[in-house]
Amino acid sequence: MRASAFLYPWDVVGDPRAADRVAALGVQQVTLASAYHSTRALTPRHPRHRVVTARHSAVLYPPDRERWAERPLRPYEQRWTAGDDPFGEAAEALAGAGLEVHGWVVLAHNSRLGEEHPDITVRNAYGDRYPWAPCVARPEVRSYAAALAAEAAVRPGARGAELESCGWYGLAHLHAHDKTGGVPLGGAGQYLMSLCFCPVCEEGYAGAGADPERLRAAVVSALEPLWRGEPEPGAAGDRAAEWAAVEHLLGEEPAAVTRRWREEAAAAFRLAAVGAVREVARPGFRVLLHADPAWHRCGANAGVDPAEALPLADGVVLPCPGGPSGVPGRAAVLEPFARERPDGAVLAANFTVVSGVGGSPATLAADARHAAELGADELRLYHAGLASDADLETARAALRELAAAVR
Repeated sequence: MRASAFLYPWDVVGDPRAADRVAALGVQQVTLASAYHSTRALTPRHPRHRVVTARHSAVLYPPDRERWAERPLRPYEQRWTAGDDPFGEAAEALAGAGLEVHGWVVLAHNSRLGEEHPDITVRNAYGDRYPWAPCVARPEVRSYAAALAAEAAVRPGARGAELESCGWYGLAHLHAHDKTGGVPLGGAGQYLMSLCFCPVCEEGYAGAGADPERLRAAVVSALEPLWRGEPEPGAAGDRAAEWAAVEHLLGEEPAAVTRRWREEAAAAFRLAAVGAVREVARPGFRVLLHADPAWHRCGANAGVDPAEALPLADGVVLPCPGGPSGVPGRAAVLEPFARERPDGAVLAANFTVVSGVGGSPATLAADARHAAELGADELRLYHAGLASDADLETARAALRELAAAVR
């Protein structure tokens, strides 16, 4: 199976050994961040630093000022990695080590943009704004994301791109000092708390057949049992059960209205982003979506109907849990896409190989074999820059084992 490792440019820039070290893992490709959200990242092998603080969402290359001159929403430039073009410098070093480079572009996740332009963000049923989550139904957000996708994906040296958060973002967010876990919310609660009631979405609900104010009140009422501590109906983590729980809490028809509007808005957002990349990319440039087969899920792996996603993009990157306990989760993610897969479409199984954040590098070989049985034909390793030496060595041994089995 073809394998790619995720990296940030700051993992490579300033470290002359980084590219060769990644190539020695046995991967053929690197998925390298070109537009990324704020983060604080460990760099356990870098000769100049151990922690990089990306203070806000930014592009990791010099943006085209002419492209953005007349736009109210525009990307921010970074200041935490040396050089004018960290992505370009890292891509050149990685290509020099024999690795194919694909861009990693984050779209609907941008806290600084939301702080500076609060009207464009998701507004929940209680009126709270989510500054990290631009509302993908808004035309100005869709236009911004399409322009960003085209610029950030098709960088010099990139042979393809992967689009993260290419759809709805919601309540769940890795926020600094997060204190939102006091009432545990399952998939249904997360969905209800992620529904947007900005003016554009209210118009969308009305067009889909609902009175927006009554719908908002229904969402608030549906959430009340959860605040009291009553358990959500359905099995935790079961994607089908999550939507059934939404219908139970909210009512089938109101739930259907939210689905009609949100699917329409997300599909338009994806079409605009992927289409913008296609317009400027050369033939053979691959565009993949980070996705989840449960259409109602929000976040980095935005939910999408496999029958809609696969004809649009060249494939998908899917979050796969590792270890024996992850077998049902892998099947739930991979099988829906495998059933709809057209010839040539990529199904990439994404495994976390950082044990410190819950990854399972020790089971990578077995997990990859199981993913292949379910239809995956590529691997993603998250994340070669964050992993310890021991985790990388374990992943390297697993990739050697897989390669030997093929031979």
